[in-house]
Amino acid sequence: MSDFSIGVDLGGTNLRIAAVSRDGQLLEKVTLGTKVALGPKHVIAEMCDAIQRLSEKYAPAGKLLGAGIGLPGLVDIQTGVMRKAANLPGFENYPAGAEIERRLGTRVVVENDAKVAALGEQWLGAARGVANVAVLTLGTGIGGAIILDGKIFHGMNGMAGEFGHVTVEPEGIPCGCGNRGCAERYASASAIARMVREAIATGDAPALAKAASSDPEFGAKSIYNLAIQGDEPARRIFRTFGRYLGMTLAGLVNVLNLEMYVLGGGVASAWDAYAPAMFEELRTRSLVYAVTVPADPSAQTDSQGRRQTVITRALLGSDAGLYGAARSAVLAS
Repeated sequence: MSDFSIGVDLGGTNLRIAAVSRDGQLLEKVTLGTKVALGPKHVIAEMCDAIQRLSEKYAPAGKLLGAGIGLPGLVDIQTGVMRKAANLPGFENYPAGAEIERRLGTRVVVENDAKVAALGEQWLGAARGVANVAVLTLGTGIGGAIILDGKIFHGMNGMAGEFGHVTVEPEGIPCGCGNRGCAERYASASAIARMVREAIATGDAPALAKAASSDPEFGAKSIYNLAIQGDEPARRIFRTFGRYLGMTLAGLVNVLNLEMYVLGGGVASAWDAYAPAMFEELRTRSLVYAVTVPADPSAQTDSQGRRQTVITRALLGSDAGLYGAARSAVLAS
């Protein structure tokens, strides 16, 4: 008999639902298209139908411990309302938590998707066994979360961890949040795309221009491949990316002084291209990091047993949010 919980990852393209055992075994995962054009009520209805099907399927084998829902954007955990949802038109100020609970007839845990992804990495991924960790997800923007003593740190109303909107250039590029020079305008997939466009416009990046015009799937991975092959404009873009990411991390290390910082999201996989510049910036801008940098990057303590600052890559990929959402339901039960 295996008790289980349900984890949900709602994205602008895909809606994924999973049944996960109490000890972290993935029992089953269902992926549906997110039919945003049909409105939030339709999307929530499809989600709840899938949750009920999975719950009924595994109920004979164990007790359902609850359901956790990872939602993109700003989520007010006190009310379950989605305040901002950039990739889900129609969801702004939508009472997602109340609607899901009404349809399922039970209490659910509603969280920001980056926060549940962080919880997943802390439970079963790169930060397994580490009680205090910050996780940054490097995608179109930058998501983030802080885990303290194995639990999500929410701040006043659930919005803590907006690392992407830390200012790294005071008079920099305007951001959709209303600020200028936010980290995600310089250290995200959209930032890389902007720098590529600017490099191509100068006429000094022929390999990037050729790839952009001939590759229908041209993106961060293509740019990374060029960088690894030695293309200087591509390498320069990742050095810039790494430098701004290092600035962002330096501020977090100075303020939080946690054991580990985990980098996830699609762009994080280009580690070899941006990590040298990132670590150089960290050592320059963070006194805390400079005196706690490990000789062995994977070691959490030095030869004398003193804690070290570990910065590493996420391990669970796109499933981190499913595991974390399921875990959030267990912690709340």
